[in-house]
Amino acid sequence: MSLILTFLGKGGINRTKIAIAAAKLLASQGKRVLLAGLAEPALPILLDKTLTPDPQEIAPNLQVVQFQASVLLERNWEEVKKLEAQYLRTPIFKEVYGQELVVLPGMDNALALNAIREYDASGKYDAIVYDGTGDASSLRMLGLPESLSWYVRRFRQLFVNSDLGKTISESPLIQPLISSFFNVNWTADNFAQPTNQVNNFLDKGKAALANPNRIAAFLVSTADPIEVASSRYLWGSAQQIGLTVGGAIIVSSETNINLSEQFTPLSVSVVPDYTTGDWQPLIDALPNFAERAAQAPKPIEIDSHNRQVRLFLPGFDKKQVKLTQYGPEVTVEAGDQRRNIFLPPALSGRPVTGAKFQNNYLIISF
Repeated sequence: MSLILTFLGKGGINRTKIAIAAAKLLASQGKRVLLAGLAEPALPILLDKTLTPDPQEIAPNLQVVQFQASVLLERNWEEVKKLEAQYLRTPIFKEVYGQELVVLPGMDNALALNAIREYDASGKYDAIVYDGTGDASSLRMLGLPESLSWYVRRFRQLFVNSDLGKTISESPLIQPLISSFFNVNWTADNFAQPTNQVNNFLDKGKAALANPNRIAAFLVSTADPIEVASSRYLWGSAQQIGLTVGGAIIVSSETNINLSEQFTPLSVSVVPDYTTGDWQPLIDALPNFAERAAQAPKPIEIDSHNRQVRLFLPGFDKKQVKLTQYGPEVTVEAGDQRRNIFLPPALSGRPVTGAKFQNNYLIISF
């Protein structure tokens, strides 16, 4: 399995430069690296290469690919058709062709995430460096497995318990009708087979996101106070989706700047800007990504014995954090991110008895 690295921050060009330098650093260490970027001009200009939707080798151990949403959609549409044919006796999508599909808002993020998943599963790479948008939309993309998992488990149970669900499950008239349209038997548990497949798929994504040895992000900023504030906000937002932030990288020509206080307890690396065509000074100043990610605070810690859940939420104050418990899970809202916490059996169903926000941690007691 690959180590997947991405970078968060307001300055897009700086993030792309750091991503390129990181890919070059990892490749120089003998790792098989894939540098993946969006269909924008910055990456090919900085690399001085014409990029394509398929990986191409630009240096020993280093391949580059540019995600083009329309191409990814076209390729994935054929997989959708295969899935439809698996469950429907008379497929309806076969008359729609991938070449005519238009990318809708949000599709590009889901397509990019799926492409990263497929490259990761291929076993061809030791590291994948993703140069995405580096903002809240990029975080929502990485948090898709967690978010979709909640929708599946929440609405599946509501449907099973509803009058409609019971009618479908128990009616001797409806079951033959369902069987005439579908290839699978859903009588035992409504939609169990496809739902379980989806859950297995999402669980793998959630497990990868929760493991800093598999997926990690690093903040990229300059010394500008607005950029620092934006990075801190993205840091806290990343914790909300369960993404480990391994450190902060400050791009500056001044080596004596000190921003440790703003990013405590993360390590802060000051690196020079890339301007001369020589990547080596920037590469030499980069941190050990895997080591820093392993040492970073965990976004969430669940202590079943003491009936506590601790969430690390830097970049926010007490007024920006909201805790509710409407359904079977606890919902935490911080900034513009909302997270439903899936509790272990020892805590599931228990009401919240207390909560406090202390030293960047939200501590929930049950």
